[in-house]
Amino acid sequence: LKTRPTAQVGSEGRRKPPNSRPPSTPDLAAAAAADEMLLLRGLLLAALLAVARSPLASASESDHKYKISEPVKLWVNKVGPYNNPQETYNYYSLPFCQPAENPAHKWGGLGEVLGGNELIDSQIDIQFLKNVDKGPICTIELDAKKVQQFTDAIESSYWFELFIDDLPLWGFVGETDKNNENKHYLYTHKNIVVKYNGNRVIHVNLTQESPKLLEAGRKLDMTYSVKWVQTNVAFARRFEVYLDYPFFEHQIHWFSIFNSFMMVIFLTGLVSMILMRTLRNDYAKYAREDDDLESLERDVSEESGWKLVHGDVFRPPRNLMFLSAVVGIGTQMAALILLVIVLAIVGMLYVGRGAIITTFIVCYALTSFISGYVSGGLYSRNGGMVLHMFLFLFSQENFPMLFCYTELIPEFESRQFLCSLS
Repeated sequence: LKTRPTAQVGSEGRRKPPNSRPPSTPDLAAAAAADEMLLLRGLLLAALLAVARSPLASASESDHKYKISEPVKLWVNKVGPYNNPQETYNYYSLPFCQPAENPAHKWGGLGEVLGGNELIDSQIDIQFLKNVDKGPICTIELDAKKVQQFTDAIESSYWFELFIDDLPLWGFVGETDKNNENKHYLYTHKNIVVKYNGNRVIHVNLTQESPKLLEAGRKLDMTYSVKWVQTNVAFARRFEVYLDYPFFEHQIHWFSIFNSFMMVIFLTGLVSMILMRTLRNDYAKYAREDDDLESLERDVSEESGWKLVHGDVFRPPRNLMFLSAVVGIGTQMAALILLVIVLAIVGMLYVGRGAIITTFIVCYALTSFISGYVSGGLYSRNGGMVLHMFLFLFSQENFPMLFCYTELIPEFESRQFLCSLS
C-alpha cells in the first residue's frame, strides 16, 4: 500500500500542502497581470456606470445645464461711477439688501481677482423656467447715512454689475429729478428677462422700474420679477450679442490708407536721396583702384565729422547692463503683445471674466526667457563678465516667475481665506 503524503508545517507555522514548492517568477508575474486586468475591468465598469448615470445627476453652473425648477443663482459683483470704469467697489458697499450671514463667493481666476471682481450670491429666489410676477427681496429702512450714500452714488452715475450663468447684467442705482437736482430717486424693482434654449440659459436682460424718492425715515420695498422666454439662438453663440457687430462694423477709409502709404514712400525716397548725395564722395573714395593709395591715405588722414567715430561703433557702452536689460525687456514686450494678439484672434478671451489679464500674466512669465536670452547675448558680446552675466540672466528670466509666486498667488490665497472666515 502506498502511503499518502502528509502536509508539512512551514517555518512560519502554516501548513504547507503536500509536494508544495515555492512559486516561480513567471507565476508571480502572471498573478500580478491578472490582478491588473481585474483592476482595469473594475475601473472601466465604474466609468461606464458613471456615464450611464450622468443624465440623472443634478446640473449646475459648471456645465450650464438646468432642470425645471432648479435654482439659478444671481451673483452681484461690483458698483462704480459710469465715467470711470476702473473705479469699482464691492456691491454691498452701498446699503442694498444684504444677504444671509454666510453668502457664497465665487472667483474665476487670478485675472478676475486683479480686475476687482468679487461675485457674491444675492440669494434671490430664481428657478429655471419659473416666472415670478413680483417677488420681495427685502425692505430698506432709510436713515440719513443711507440716504447720503445713495445720493452720492446717484450723483456720480453709479452703475452695478450682476451675473446669471456667467452672463452679465448692468443697471444704474437711481436717477435724478430732471426738474429738481436736489431730488434723487432709487430704483426699487428689478425686471429680469431670461432667454433659454432647451436646458441652457442664452441671454439675460435687466430693466429697472419704480423709482422712489430718497427720504430719511422712509421704508422702501425692494422687489424683482423674472420672465423666461424661449429662443432659437445656439448656446455657442450666446456671447455674440455682447460683441455688437453692427456697432464695430465701420467703412474702410481706403483714401486715407493710400494717402498714408504714399506719404511713407515719399519720405523714404527723400531720406534715401539725401543720404546718397551725402555719401557719394565716400563711396567713390573707397572704390578707387590700388594704384591710387597715396591719395587714399591722404583722404583717410583728413577725415572729419561722423567718420572720426567709426572706431567707436564696437566700443562697449558705459551702462552695458542697463542697456542690455532695456533691450531684452523691449524684445519680451514685443513678443508678449504679439502672442496675446494671436491668442485673442484664435481664442475667445472675451468669454471669461479676467481672461485677458490672466493671459497677459501667464504669457509674461512664459516669455521671460526671451528677455534673458537677448539681454545675455548683448551683454556677452560686448565683453560682460561671466559671473555678472549669470546673475543678470537669473534676474531677467526668473523675476516674472518669482513675482507671480511671491506676490500674486499668496494674495489670492489670503483673499480666499479671509472670505472663507467671513
